[in-house]
Amino acid sequence: MLQWLIHILVDAAVLLIAAKLLSTVHIKGFSTALLVALIIGVLSFLLSWLLTAILTFATLGIFYFLGIGFITRIIAFAIVIEIADKLTSDFKTDGFMASIWLAVFIALAGGILDAILF
Repeated sequence: MLQWLIHILVDAAVLLIAAKLLSTVHIKGFSTALLVALIIGVLSFLLSWLLTAILTFATLGIFYFLGIGFITRIIAFAIVIEIADKLTSDFKTDGFMASIWLAVFIALAGGILDAILF
């Protein structure tokens, strides 16, 4: 449970940083970032595995055979971010490419956090 809470806080910080760095990501404040990080975390838990399985099946597993299966996970995570964009009014991504970049940033931050703390 503590690991999940830390990830939510780090994801919220990454959302704020990404909003500053990317002109295509808009977020109102830290409370909105926490809400969006929570929505992304829950949706990722509930839907990410299904989206990854569908994308793997649709591509005939080519990314996994090539050893770059993380691409399907990033795209699935970007779809989750797009869903979170539609669920909240204070968070906006301009296009799918912004969601992909945001998914990469959050995945990198989560991987670094896991390597350091857990």
